[in-house]
Amino acid sequence: MATGTLLYHGHATKAAAAASSTAMPVATGMVTRRDMPVWLTGVGSVAPINVVDVKARADGQLARLFFAEGDEVKAGQLLAQIDPRPYQAALMQAQAMQAKDSAQFGNARRDATRTAALAQAGAGTMQTADAAQAQAATLKATVAADTAAVRAARLNLDFASVRAPVAGRVGLRQVTLGSMVHASDTTGLVTVTQMAPISVIFSLPQDALGQVLAGQKHGVLPVAVYARDGSGHLADGQLAFVANAVDQTNGQFQLRALFTNTKRELWPGTFVQARVLVRTDRQAMVVPDTAVQTGETGSFVYVLAADGTANPRKVTTGPSMEGFTEIASGLKVGETVVTGGQMRLSPGAKTTARPAGGAHS
Repeated sequence: MATGTLLYHGHATKAAAAASSTAMPVATGMVTRRDMPVWLTGVGSVAPINVVDVKARADGQLARLFFAEGDEVKAGQLLAQIDPRPYQAALMQAQAMQAKDSAQFGNARRDATRTAALAQAGAGTMQTADAAQAQAATLKATVAADTAAVRAARLNLDFASVRAPVAGRVGLRQVTLGSMVHASDTTGLVTVTQMAPISVIFSLPQDALGQVLAGQKHGVLPVAVYARDGSGHLADGQLAFVANAVDQTNGQFQLRALFTNTKRELWPGTFVQARVLVRTDRQAMVVPDTAVQTGETGSFVYVLAADGTANPRKVTTGPSMEGFTEIASGLKVGETVVTGGQMRLSPGAKTTARPAGGAHS
């Protein structure tokens, strides 16, 4: 029995020694320096700058439509024509009244001049001269009113031609040809949505407010927009607005970025992922993202010594971007860190390096 026990302990000791001398395969990387762009990411949606419900400003029958649903139109482009004949007649009537009153005013002005000259020469009375002056002044006011009436009639005739107030894309038609439309209608003829330029409204947590405001002091901040799941880059623009308050219900604040959208990469109402570049840390000390581990006491990395042993070291991390994490303290440039296989390591473990793709944590 004693001999068996000694043999068992002998085999166990040899197995432990063999295990302790086995080098663990790991992937490694270097502590280096590089410029680190610091992007803050938020979820938002594409919001057009202008959305206009085009309404009739004159009453009448809808005579013609000059657009198809989904057309891109220019500002001022003719969209619809309300029957203009009643307004043309009203304009002609106003112009005729203006011409009549203008002729009467001209005659009254000449009479006033003559009666005033006769009164001064003693061949007429001042009462007659004053009456002629009053008649001329009355007709002058009448002509002014006629001029205003002509302008109003011409304006109403212009309103019979419905034009696009902004450049954009027209939506679904809300009226049918031949129907009666009124300036008091609550429903417009069609909606025009401005497509370019366009904006993206997104939110960031309140903790990011200081970084955004600090970045704005150095100039306009770039904003990149990606698909909602972050898979594809859509467009690049600039930050245009930061909200003047934080929403207390969710602790976030809103931002608006502007984009030229000439190729229509952004579509109104779609959800997107927006990233704003608040600063670039020049020549920051970095390690590959996969080197950083999280333990009970915070972040740490396994650092390889010259003899290949790995030991954990506590680090203070900064932002992570483009596959790298910034290291504020705990490492030195040139040191070798473990980027894969950390789960099999313990302090002082022997390692053997292999390409990063071959290690699994």
